[in-house]
Amino acid sequence: MMISSFYKKYSKQLIWGVFCTLPILTFLAELLPSNNDIETWLPKDSDVRVVYDRFKAEFGAEEIILVAVQDGLSKKPLIEATASRIETLPTVRQCWTPERLKKILNEFKVEPEEIDRRLNGLLINSEKNIAGICVLLSDRGIKNRAATVEGIREKLEYNQLTGKEVQLAGAPVVIAELDRLGSQKNNKKFFIITLLISLGLLYYSFREWKKTLATLGLTIWAINLTTALIYLGGGEMNFILGALSVMVMVFTLAISIHVHHYVASCIHEDDPLASALRIAWKPCFLATLTTTIGLFSLTVSEIGPVVQFGYAASIGTFVSLITGLGLTPAVLTIWPIDPETIHVGEKNWNFQRCANWVIDHSGRVSIAAIFLVLISGAGLFNLRTKIDPLDFLPAEGRVIQDVRSIQNDLTELDSVEAIVDFGDKEIPFIQKIERVRELEKTIKQHSAVRHTMSLASFFPKKFPESPFETARLLSHAKSSHGENDFVSDGERLWRISARVSSGADLPQDQIYDELAVMIDDPDVILTGVAPLLRRAQKQIFVGFWESFSMAFLIITVVMIISLRSIKAGLVAMVPNLTPICIVFGILGWYQIPIDIGIMMTASIALGIAVDGTFHFLVRYQSQYRLTKNSAQSSRDSLLMTGEPIFTAAVITGAGMMALTLSNFVPTARFGYMMTSLLIAALVGDLILLPSLLALRPQKPTDDGSTDRNDSSDLLERQHPSAPHFLKDNRQGTKDQSKKAVA
Repeated sequence: MMISSFYKKYSKQLIWGVFCTLPILTFLAELLPSNNDIETWLPKDSDVRVVYDRFKAEFGAEEIILVAVQDGLSKKPLIEATASRIETLPTVRQCWTPERLKKILNEFKVEPEEIDRRLNGLLINSEKNIAGICVLLSDRGIKNRAATVEGIREKLEYNQLTGKEVQLAGAPVVIAELDRLGSQKNNKKFFIITLLISLGLLYYSFREWKKTLATLGLTIWAINLTTALIYLGGGEMNFILGALSVMVMVFTLAISIHVHHYVASCIHEDDPLASALRIAWKPCFLATLTTTIGLFSLTVSEIGPVVQFGYAASIGTFVSLITGLGLTPAVLTIWPIDPETIHVGEKNWNFQRCANWVIDHSGRVSIAAIFLVLISGAGLFNLRTKIDPLDFLPAEGRVIQDVRSIQNDLTELDSVEAIVDFGDKEIPFIQKIERVRELEKTIKQHSAVRHTMSLASFFPKKFPESPFETARLLSHAKSSHGENDFVSDGERLWRISARVSSGADLPQDQIYDELAVMIDDPDVILTGVAPLLRRAQKQIFVGFWESFSMAFLIITVVMIISLRSIKAGLVAMVPNLTPICIVFGILGWYQIPIDIGIMMTASIALGIAVDGTFHFLVRYQSQYRLTKNSAQSSRDSLLMTGEPIFTAAVITGAGMMALTLSNFVPTARFGYMMTSLLIAALVGDLILLPSLLALRPQKPTDDGSTDRNDSSDLLERQHPSAPHFLKDNRQGTKDQSKKAVA
């Protein structure tokens, strides 16, 4: 009664509080910055990251934008004017053009034919009809890549270089496009479609607009509250956190639908709301607790975005609990359920028939479901990962087409960087050049290496015979060290940049390893973003599944403690693996690579499955204490909890389908994955778990009997909140038993 009194007194204030704070939370949520920096995908303390950070400290970040101009070699004045105009941008440090490089090489007395050879595949293509402008970004440009790319496009348009005549490529271009496509603003239209679909299905379930709009409004409030808390905590948006809004929506709607259903099932009691909350709080709280444990376990990862997702998702689950369990009763108090509109027996007739069939054929259903899970789950051993930012771009988009065009016609964008450490020994400058050239020659022997460049590339193959000319050349080179980015630390460290073919059949981490074997020199260290990403993907994959396994074990322990039975706890965890085995197993069978974003859906799937499992099991335990008949308890629990579990999955699953329309590949993939996982979770919660529990041996009664079908009177007396359709179903079951005996 105290609970009902609280909501009768404060429900309007709670809803007005939600309404008034929503604009503030929305404003704060919009301030959340995006950061899809590729380097954040690498473990901070790993040896590969340490080496790369050293490379950046010595030579600067490998942040260049390559501009390819069709027929550019016949428009040399235009190319030079464009480069000069681009250099006026405060985000640009320097520009290289074919003419500028030729001038430098001429100053170093490089032979004309050697100049053409060195520029070929770098800033000039073999057909001599494309000229490239290599734009080096300043520190300010690296911090604001989107503004840099936009500024370069404006300069190109000013010089009338537009359309297919010009292409832009490079890591800053790709990251800026990922930030744009993955931004909340760009995905808002698809999220609005998701909300509209959910709105329509909620109305079909509630049959009342005010209650439907209020419930969806609570969901939007929960999403913005979660995002605002992340912003206030100093977080950033990335590919993975793009899934957070949908996760909060799924969990909040699921809890709200369960609460609504519990209140409807208790509508004929003196205090329906209090009775419903007494039933609902335990499964909702336990599901939230175990889901939070599972998500928080991700924070042990060394991968930055995974850690962020662990913290943010943990916050999101508790926001969902507070919203769904704490505020939904306020909605139902202001707009109560009309008992005259509830026709539970008619509404659930089809569901009753399906539920009865599952329990009546529990043996065969269990075998079929387990067979499906095992066969599909075998595909988990075939799972492979792939981390390539280009895969996140729409195939028909301008950026990906520009990248492919430049890679095919001009040069490669991926590189392996070799750092040569000459130590503290006094080695003549010419000997260092010769040593670097030998290493370049070795590197070029690899079939995947398309082009190499170092400080040695600026010197002639043979130095002048005149000692005076040689001395002048070396003096000029030393005075230009600050302009070439190829030497550091007083000529101790030299850099060789090897452009690796994107069309090579070998993965870049394998190319990386093979080059290390070919060089076989302890004074040469290999690094670079592209190979390190592919090298790190295995560590990311293993680390994620280690975190997931740990979460699963912790949740299993919590499940055993909450159910006070080891056997029941282990059985209860079987359906929680069902969506993982089915969906990810199918990906493995079809050799579909998974990225980090797809792997994150496994955590959400675990939360979805645990939520349905707890609602079913809490009800099952209550019924089993009354009936001591496992099959009947499983039947009763399925009839009482199955529909809200099914309804929540259908509403959120249908809403997820709207995300598949996005041209941002991670968003579309997330839509497909979530829809599939929601459906697969139903297999575990509504088919496999009830059928397994129905096979549980019955406990004998005091008179030695195991038949407790006459327990409907006991149910009526001790559990008056049981829905009337359940009691009607009990009577129908007894009638069917009598007919069978006759």
